[in-house]
Amino acid sequence: MHLDAYKWEQAVPAPNLPLTRPSEIGLKVRRLGLQDYVPLWHAMRYLAEHPRPGRDDEIWMLSHKPVFTQGQAGRAEHILDAGDIPIVQIDRGGQVTYHGPGQLVGYLLIDVKRRKMGVRELVDLIEEAIVEALATFGIRGERRSDAPGVYVNGAKIAALGLRIKNGLSYHGLSLNVDMDKSPFDRINPCGFENLKVTQVADLIGKVDTERNLMQEVSSALIAALLTRLGYVA
Repeated sequence: MHLDAYKWEQAVPAPNLPLTRPSEIGLKVRRLGLQDYVPLWHAMRYLAEHPRPGRDDEIWMLSHKPVFTQGQAGRAEHILDAGDIPIVQIDRGGQVTYHGPGQLVGYLLIDVKRRKMGVRELVDLIEEAIVEALATFGIRGERRSDAPGVYVNGAKIAALGLRIKNGLSYHGLSLNVDMDKSPFDRINPCGFENLKVTQVADLIGKVDTERNLMQEVSSALIAALLTRLGYVA
């Protein structure tokens, strides 16, 4: 796919937040709309497999057409009834999850080696950014030490899965905003039986039809991610 055919913006280093060699670490935010899963996966994997010195880090924000993705250690018994939704075996960590329209997906293509950032630090950064973004809508998100992601009253609202290759991260997060949640009933989300799933729209009451909730949540999440990486939009 031709990434530059889509809208993107260059983030600016924040003046009062330290960066590792900030003059050498640019960051682009790309907004890619609704996409098939496999071409996006191949595109981000290609960038990780072909590192180029000085290339900007990137954050991709998008949604996917309906798909179940199964992580490297994924167990088949956690897919209860896929029906007509395709299953894609992929190279991130974790078990099975669902992606579909109305869910916000964020892929973080970060040179963690250049930033001297550990995997645990990146996971913490992503989860903290999701919690902050939810707080702007009056939603109290919580992290769990035993399972990646973000939860609200015990129900999962955001999932997380990463892969590091050549010192570069890819894959990222999914945040349920305003979607058809019924496909989650066909799986054990992230390998947990009877795990409840929630979304932003269910937690803030009736959504005005004129309101673009996906865009609002996307903007809040991007701002929170950029702050923690040391940038402003």
